[in-house]
Amino acid sequence: MPSISARIPDDEDEDLEEVAELLGDDKSTAIRKALAEGLHDIRVRVAVERYQSGDVSVNEAARIADVSLAEWLEIAREHNLTTQLSPEDLDSDADSALDV
Repeated sequence: MPSISARIPDDEDEDLEEVAELLGDDKSTAIRKALAEGLHDIRVRVAVERYQSGDVSVNEAARIADVSLAEWLEIAREHNLTTQLSPEDLDSDADSALDV
């Protein structure tokens, strides 16, 4: 596992110690959990922004967010996103579904 180092302000170090204690973890474990959760949140935020602007498709948004298509559709619903699919896209998807 690679190792990284970072300098943080004293108040953030105190917050980190509090969170680690709340989780019952050491600071290193708390940092790894916070990083994983933060990276996920960033991926979802970027996917939402790009999908909302019409820059990416449903599948691409799910890939950016690193979630399944079903999970992406739930995220889209939670963010009140409307579909970016054209009627032609829907017809094509329906035809593909019939072929399965």
